[in-house]
Amino acid sequence: MASDNGHAGCNGSDVVKRNILFMAAAALTLLCIVLAFSNAVWLLGCIISVPFLIMGFYDYNQQQLTLTRNFPIAARIRWLFYDLRPYLRSYIVVGELEGKPFSLDARNLVHARAQGKRDTHPFGTERDTDSGEYEWMSHSIVPAAHPEEDPRITVGGEQCSQPYNASVLNISAMSFGALSANAIAALNKGAQLGNFYHDTGEGGISSYHLQHGGDLVWEIGSGYFGCRDGNGHFDAGLFQEQASSDAVKMTEIKLSQGAKPGHGGLLPGAKVTEEIAAVRKIPVHQDCLSPRAHSAFSTPIELLEFAARMRELSGGKPVGIKLCVGHIHEVLAIMKAMLKTGIYLDYIVVDGAEGGTGAAPLELSDFVGMPLTEGLITVRNALVGTGLRDKVKLAASGKVYSGAGLARNLAIGADWCNAARAFMFSIGCIQAQRCHTGTCPTGITTQDPGRQRGLVVDVQAERAARFHQKTLLALSDIVAAAGLTHPCDLQPHHLVHRIGATDSKMIDRIYRFLPENSLIEAPDDTHYSQWWHAASAESFKAQVDMVPLRAKSNHGEQPKGSL
Repeated sequence: MASDNGHAGCNGSDVVKRNILFMAAAALTLLCIVLAFSNAVWLLGCIISVPFLIMGFYDYNQQQLTLTRNFPIAARIRWLFYDLRPYLRSYIVVGELEGKPFSLDARNLVHARAQGKRDTHPFGTERDTDSGEYEWMSHSIVPAAHPEEDPRITVGGEQCSQPYNASVLNISAMSFGALSANAIAALNKGAQLGNFYHDTGEGGISSYHLQHGGDLVWEIGSGYFGCRDGNGHFDAGLFQEQASSDAVKMTEIKLSQGAKPGHGGLLPGAKVTEEIAAVRKIPVHQDCLSPRAHSAFSTPIELLEFAARMRELSGGKPVGIKLCVGHIHEVLAIMKAMLKTGIYLDYIVVDGAEGGTGAAPLELSDFVGMPLTEGLITVRNALVGTGLRDKVKLAASGKVYSGAGLARNLAIGADWCNAARAFMFSIGCIQAQRCHTGTCPTGITTQDPGRQRGLVVDVQAERAARFHQKTLLALSDIVAAAGLTHPCDLQPHHLVHRIGATDSKMIDRIYRFLPENSLIEAPDDTHYSQWWHAASAESFKAQVDMVPLRAKSNHGEQPKGSL
């Protein structure tokens, strides 16, 4: 009995602890009512206590949330700090070089350059040069005196009648709808001021893409927005009408996106305004489905035939593809299709799995798709190994924000880079990560006119152009330090990566870089041998059973990059 009484006492004490705020609100309300008989001013206390009393009563009786049912009012304090946690970490806890997806140091660099502030750093690097993540560019005793400060790349091969002279840094694909009208207009005007291109994203060409005259790359996704018929299929007439515009310099077939490869996505009908419906050529206020795969083609050869048709319809403008690398044999299948048909893509954009998006399933963002380094090297090797590198240009997209990042990607195979989130930072993004909620505090990723008001197009356009200019100047400093004049001269051996605290290797001794024509002349001598035999110009499906083929391969430890 004594034990039972003690247990009951503990339970009673526990009840008081769990309901202390609820009980305090009730006691304060009762006290204010009693004291009000002597002075009505005490009723003002009920303004504070009664809402908490109602909240506590609701929490105690609701059945959906266990924590608030057991801890009325008090559990909501946890919610408050849970909501504040990202902001407290970002502004108080996280160090300069920490934070994901972009560190505070990275964001500050972009903001400083965009605003024209000083971007120099005193007292030496804060990075851990002994870390296994550390990389550096090797430099020359005789730096170049006059490096290119606005390096450009000509895109468009022998089958293209209107080649385009592209900057080595451009705005990556971001659609109107995902971005606000003011954000699109600011980015496009920035592109016009800085003489670089603006990728439309797959959401079509809006009036905001056109009003300032910036160069456009029109991206065509599986939904064919802006050039689709009533059944959602590609409409050649609508495509020709817009692709022939002087503003459109190149067109691009989106096969997959780094942040959500293999995922089409859905724009809910509530977000399909009349304006967005007109741009995308879809019914207003109805769910807008972007299929997982294209309906215009299903094989590598059909993909190239579709690209050739787009090039013809656009008047001979360059046509490329964008993809996040997945199955390696599919990349090689595209190479085989170019060799077999003689139809060449003008360029390929490799989107790394670390790329961003307004919204994506967490598992796809975290665990599906090849990161940019491996993906870029894979496509570089595919082009070089098949002798197609001189015909097809190569671009990199994924977490690019600095001259050092540009130099790194160009050294391992890219001709130019595209950046999305960095340009968002340049026009005011603070990485609030509320892109998918419609409540972006800077007006960049919301269709709310009141929030868009904060983004002044003329001001932010100049910042985007300034960020571009200063980043290219930083790149030219790196190129000059290496003793070169143009970033296209950077090679893998210029990039050194630390391996532990006591060793480092040049990147071409960590990853395998194929010599020219090696996949044609001796594929079995390359680490892509199995994938090469699985690839076919007629199908994206593997042509051999990969399980027994790989089971027969070397079971020992393979070098990084062996795949």
